[in-house]
Amino acid sequence: MKIRLSREGVFPITRGLDGRSLPTATGVASSGTIQGEGRLAGVPSLFVRLQGCNLRCRWWTADGRVVSCDTSHTWDTGRGYEMEVEEVLELVRQNRGALRHVVVTGGEPMLQAVPLAALLEGLQHMAMHTTVETNGTVADSEVVRHTDLMSISPKLSSSGSKFEGLEESVRHLVGLCKESGSDIQLKFVVACEADEEEIKRRFAESLALVGAQDVFVMPMGISRSDLQDNGQLCLKMSLRNGWRFGPRLHIDLFGNREAT
Repeated sequence: MKIRLSREGVFPITRGLDGRSLPTATGVASSGTIQGEGRLAGVPSLFVRLQGCNLRCRWWTADGRVVSCDTSHTWDTGRGYEMEVEEVLELVRQNRGALRHVVVTGGEPMLQAVPLAALLEGLQHMAMHTTVETNGTVADSEVVRHTDLMSISPKLSSSGSKFEGLEESVRHLVGLCKESGSDIQLKFVVACEADEEEIKRRFAESLALVGAQDVFVMPMGISRSDLQDNGQLCLKMSLRNGWRFGPRLHIDLFGNREAT
C-alpha cells in the first residue's frame, strides 16, 4: 500500500533505505528533532510529513503583511512522492535509535486515511507513540484507533480559510477520540484579538469535551519577531480562559527552516 509524502518525507534522518548516510537539516548528527508544539513540546521525535491539504491558509499581520502557511508546498496533491507504507516503517526502524515518538503531519494527513491508518498501526506495533496533526476537517475511526494523541488545529477566520461544517467535524473527531481513548489537544493559531471570542463561540461544545487544560493558543508567525508580537495575545487569552500557551520551540531553535 502506497502513501504520498511531501518532499521532506521522514525527517530528520541520518540513514536512507539503502543504508547511506544522510545529513540533517538540524545540523545534528543524530536522527530526530524535538516536537515544537503542544502538550509534547520538547519531546524528541521523528516526523512524517504527508502531501496534500484541503485548506489554503494565509494570515494578515497587524502591519499589513501576508503570512502564508509554513508548509504551503504540501498543498498540491500531485507533488511529493509515493512510498510503500512498509518502506516508511523501515525508515523509522533504521533511524529511531532512542526515539519513541513519531508525529505524522502535513498538509492534512487524514486525506490519506487508509494508508495513514496502516502506517499508524505499524508504528504502534513498533512501540512508537503516535501523534497525528490535523486541521479537524476530516475524521476517520481507523486512524483515530491507532493514534495516541490527536492534535486538532481548527483554522479560524483570521487564517482566510473557510470550511463549511468545521465545528461539527471537529466535534465528531473529538467524539471518536473519546470513544477510542485517544488523547486530544486542540490548538488554535492566534493572529488577532477577535480570535478569542471566535474560539469560544464556534467551538464551545468541543472545548467542553476536552477541558481547558487541553486547549492551546499558539502565536501565528514564521519568524521569532512575529511569534513574540502575537505571543502577547496568546498570553492574555491563556490567563483569561485557563487555556495553555503554545510555544513554537522549533522556530526558536532553527527559524523557519524546512525538515527541522
